[in-house]
Amino acid sequence: MALTPTVRWRAAADWWWQADGRYTRGDRPSVGSVLVLRRSGRLPSGHVAVVSQVLGARQILVTQANWVHHRVSQDQSVFDVSPRNDWSAVRVWWPPTRQLGITDYPAYGFIRADRAATHDQLIAATPRAIRLAASE
Repeated sequence: MALTPTVRWRAAADWWWQADGRYTRGDRPSVGSVLVLRRSGRLPSGHVAVVSQVLGARQILVTQANWVHHRVSQDQSVFDVSPRNDWSAVRVWWPPTRQLGITDYPAYGFIRADRAATHDQLIAATPRAIRLAASE
């Protein structure tokens, strides 16, 4: 998904509103879509992660930056823990403990990519995305 700089430089939670009318938004994950977490006490700016695999109705893998400070994590588990199975609340794998985190994070949903991507394409694009982010 190629988001414009005006979206990229806002808080992660603002991606949801910036995508309105520009990208399709919804409550079902697909490879290449962006999971947008809402602002919360633990995430004052929200958070975004790219879906790298859909493993089931309530489990996905994501590639994301800074879930662990200054680190890019590939293929990390995220589970839908919402009562209505609508991805409005998630739990995320916490690498330092090698287990699922215990915090429920509120989520807006998924911003769909304008074109489909495969897992291999996303993983191959990650090093370039890191270099671009580090240079700005």
